[in-house]
Amino acid sequence: MIHVKELHMSLPSGGRNVSILSGVTFTVPEKQRLAIVGRSGSGKSTLLGLLAGLDSPSSGEVHMNGVCVTELDEKRLAQFRRRNIGYVFQSYHLISTLTAKENIAVPLDLQHDQRADTRALELLDAVGLADRAKHYPAQLSGGEQQRVAVARAFANRPPILLADEPTGNLDAASSSQIIDLLLRLNDEYDSTLVFVTHDPSLSRCADRVVTLSDGHIVGDELQ
Repeated sequence: MIHVKELHMSLPSGGRNVSILSGVTFTVPEKQRLAIVGRSGSGKSTLLGLLAGLDSPSSGEVHMNGVCVTELDEKRLAQFRRRNIGYVFQSYHLISTLTAKENIAVPLDLQHDQRADTRALELLDAVGLADRAKHYPAQLSGGEQQRVAVARAFANRPPILLADEPTGNLDAASSSQIIDLLLRLNDEYDSTLVFVTHDPSLSRCADRVVTLSDGHIVGDELQ
């Protein structure tokens, strides 16, 4: 499902290149729940962004569903993401001028799905926000915004879901709701789930935990 081979990432800083990831290699089988953990600055979010094709590595390869994502041009990469990847951001990344329903419908509209509005309403109901369809992000709590973001990530029924600190900006009660929601929808859609987290209650729900330190994998355990 996902194969990462010798992934390196470095960025210029102060006149020199700083290594963010160094030779990261791992495989994620279909339908596995994988947690990526480690201290701040260990390279977790950078790795997840590379998996999603949001950035390009300095060297190495990322394969998803038999496609070498790192070799795609921007147009083909955007097409691949729309069909194969759902992404949940820590800071929600909802479009402020669109309602909750319209935010969820965006990836469906991009696919010219004639049932975009109906599908968006179904997902709002699935995440317990059927009565918030016409509300804008500013009118929603943090937990509600993240629920909309999760619903949007599942809109196209992607085989792969990536989540970057999905509970990072939430209080304990909202975090628990988002964890339950992610896992329930993950089971319902039979997707492969890869998430970055500092939240022990979320990492305990994973089938497998990969630990990063200074850009290297220092732990890889089934649980």
